[in-house]
Amino acid sequence: MATNDTLSAGSFNLLLYTAQQRGANPEALIQAVGVDPAQLKHPDGRIPIRQIQALWKEAIAATGDPYLSLHMGTIINPVSVGILAYVMMHCPTLEKAFEKLCQYQDIVCEGIVTTGQRVGDDYHLTLRIISDDIIFPEHALNSEVSIYLSAMRALTGQAVTAKEIRFAYPRPLDTSEHERVLAPARLSFDAPETVLVLDAHWLNTPVLNANPNLFPLFERHADELLEKLRTPTLAARVKQEIVSLLKGEEPTLAIVADRLAMGVRTLQLHLKDEGVTYQQLLDEVRRDLAVKHLREPYLSTTDIAYLLGYSEPSVFFRSFKKWMGSTPGAYRQQTFLQSA
Repeated sequence: MATNDTLSAGSFNLLLYTAQQRGANPEALIQAVGVDPAQLKHPDGRIPIRQIQALWKEAIAATGDPYLSLHMGTIINPVSVGILAYVMMHCPTLEKAFEKLCQYQDIVCEGIVTTGQRVGDDYHLTLRIISDDIIFPEHALNSEVSIYLSAMRALTGQAVTAKEIRFAYPRPLDTSEHERVLAPARLSFDAPETVLVLDAHWLNTPVLNANPNLFPLFERHADELLEKLRTPTLAARVKQEIVSLLKGEEPTLAIVADRLAMGVRTLQLHLKDEGVTYQQLLDEVRRDLAVKHLREPYLSTTDIAYLLGYSEPSVFFRSFKKWMGSTPGAYRQQTFLQSA
């Protein structure tokens, strides 16, 4: 079941950058997954998790690198992942940086929970997927582990290594690339949770160039972002209403305003304050649902047009071509060919 879980625009851009370094065209990838390029320019912007899941598939196809997620940590600058990185960079020790990583994980990605604890002489960083939108768990978990290890080395200037890594997805047929990239860690698969096991002695390692005067400034910004994430915007509430009302006819602004116990003009003004219009939100919902429905082979394009509230299939076809650059039929055929 699809959710409204998001991740930072910065995280999306990191995958785009990784794919670009492997020879892919980032503009083509953005268009293929239906993301508005303007969304990616805002430093605190949010992108639906389902769109980065689509990006994994497109990026791997475009680069020909099935292990792209494992390679992310070696390609990107691990301290360029936005406000969380700045908070961690100004922590006094690696242990404090881990504490902040766990506290502010949602800023980076709402679909994964990261927790840390000492277990005897070891320290366990545990990653647990909580979003149904993460349909490629191996890519999500590989990239997180790869970036975490790279970040630890960048923060401390030390060759931090894991003793053991347990992955909560099935063992691949070939694990040689995992073993090469993640050496010298012992690897296991089919685990109940993904766990990065470190020697606890690393926890006291100082973070290079940490500035205690900058730490509270970045932490305050992180707290504000986290609070905003946990308070649904009016735009998000409007989109939820649109989804629930899209049953064969287009939901009007007046109906949505009534369901939110607001006047039409009041709703329009508040949405304007958030930088969007009702029509933009309606188009976003329709586009996302169209892409989802086109992956379901038992629905005809006419069925999808009806489900999205279009009075005529031709109007849906024109709208879809404007969003995605191809007709619904061509997009469906391309999607099936790539998954074959």
